[in-house]
Amino acid sequence: MAAAAAVVAVSEPWPELEQAERQRRRELLLTGPALEERVRAAGGRLPPQLFTLSLLHYLEVSGCGSLREPGPGLAQGLPQLQSLVLRRNALGPGLSPQLGPLPALRVLDLSGNALEALPPGQGLGPAEPPGLPQLQSLNLSGNRLRELPADLARCAPRLQTLNLTGNRLDAFPAELFRPGALPLLSELAAADNCLRELSPDIVHLASLKTLDLSNNQLSEIPAELADCPRLKDVNLRGNRLKDRRLEKMVGSCQTKSVLEYLRVGGRGSGRGKGKADPEKDESRRKKRERKKRESGEEEEEVDEAGRLLLRVLHVSENPAPLTVTVSPEVRDVRPYIVGAVLRGMDLQAGNALKRFLTSQTKLHEELCEKRTAATIASHELRAVRGPLLYTARPPQDLKIVPLGRKEVKARDLVRQLQLEAEEHRKQRKRQTVSGLHRYLHLLDGKEQYPCLLDADGDVISFPPITNSEKTKIRKTTSDLFLEVTSATSLQICKDAMDALILKMAEINKCALENREEEAVSDTDTNALPGQPPDAETDPSVGKGGPAPLLVEQVRVVDEEGRLKVVYPSKTDLDLPAALVTVLR
Repeated sequence: MAAAAAVVAVSEPWPELEQAERQRRRELLLTGPALEERVRAAGGRLPPQLFTLSLLHYLEVSGCGSLREPGPGLAQGLPQLQSLVLRRNALGPGLSPQLGPLPALRVLDLSGNALEALPPGQGLGPAEPPGLPQLQSLNLSGNRLRELPADLARCAPRLQTLNLTGNRLDAFPAELFRPGALPLLSELAAADNCLRELSPDIVHLASLKTLDLSNNQLSEIPAELADCPRLKDVNLRGNRLKDRRLEKMVGSCQTKSVLEYLRVGGRGSGRGKGKADPEKDESRRKKRERKKRESGEEEEEVDEAGRLLLRVLHVSENPAPLTVTVSPEVRDVRPYIVGAVLRGMDLQAGNALKRFLTSQTKLHEELCEKRTAATIASHELRAVRGPLLYTARPPQDLKIVPLGRKEVKARDLVRQLQLEAEEHRKQRKRQTVSGLHRYLHLLDGKEQYPCLLDADGDVISFPPITNSEKTKIRKTTSDLFLEVTSATSLQICKDAMDALILKMAEINKCALENREEEAVSDTDTNALPGQPPDAETDPSVGKGGPAPLLVEQVRVVDEEGRLKVVYPSKTDLDLPAALVTVLR
């Protein structure tokens, strides 16, 4: 009774909530020392006043060590909520009451809490009818979960990304892999758990593209894993596999080789032995055809001049490949990064540079979900001194020369940008926050900020905020270093990089065509009547069409030099053949 009276006594209005109500805000972020004190005074839960903001689409409460439960009224009071971020708090051991039903919720982040179990009534929501019918992304990493709720698939049937990294799971519930249970799940991350077995029924995840089961206690991998139709990226490192050859392969070979080994049953099991393998035959056939095309032995049925050309330079062929080392500090902040070097861009012709920057902005808005899913950065390669280090540093220690600004500490830069964004919102009298607000909030409450350093120790990238003036892209830039980072997924990094390179190939082809037209026009003007153009003075003559853009592989390794990812791999840049020809 005394505790209840204490809660009532301190249940006074919060200025942030009153302001959000007046401005009819659709997004709200609560973090910092003041939040910690208020939540502690309110008995470790959020105030009922918060759940009266029925217009909210985005709610984040992060970095609050005194928040043990959300409190009643969330589901009833926030029916339009699309993103709920409750990370790095003290939620647990369960959720009381349960979160759902939340009919519009698409993103749920409960990472970095103290959750031990999510049983019915203290979990994510009801299973019948589904409590989270639109949920696409669920992050439960960094908790203490020993098991997953058996009804997870029924509660969130449209789930696409499930992050379970850093828990205490020893098995997946059988219902998770039931046929048709999660037809859209494309990414499953369960590294750093205690998993002892993987069910062959994982083959029923028809949309699975990325699977991370590294650092568990698996001793065997079911051959059925190779039958997942869309699987492109598998990480099985750090398990004690009985098959020593397979254990060696998962540490050094690409996913395709591992899956092919599993497909034939592993060494000595004889699955498929002596039988024709249609997929392998098809792979060999495509490889032969590609070699014929590259050597000119086969006539092309389509007009190659109308296609975009990309050539991949493998690390083994590159005398000075660029490497990115990832430090452990960035793991809990923004762990995923892929890079690539692209040579041969023409940004001088017409509005090529403007088109490139516009396309990057469009990718940020759409595919990267306003930088909340991933962030793209492009650099002048000549200004980049490798090897590079991807790490994290305290905001007060991180210094950068941002694009168009003077050197500033990251903490002060974020504060400046937040003030500018808020002023921009007020001037336009908008109810929703701008895209600038959306990605600034991604770092609120973080004790360390992610950054990419060159060999000089200079910060050339501060994702998801800005690049450095040191490596700024200009019209004279022809060779670029590209990077994509994410806090949620390696696959989204690869997808964004694929889309960016495809767009750059389109822009480059258009720029070269414009140059050729201008060159032909100038030649016609200057040449004598009846005199053909001179191949020595006209670069557009006798070249056999535009040269392909060169994409150099970039390796991402840990501090011991162990490979984490290389881009583009054989499964990357899997673009429609009618649009682009990739020479590997």
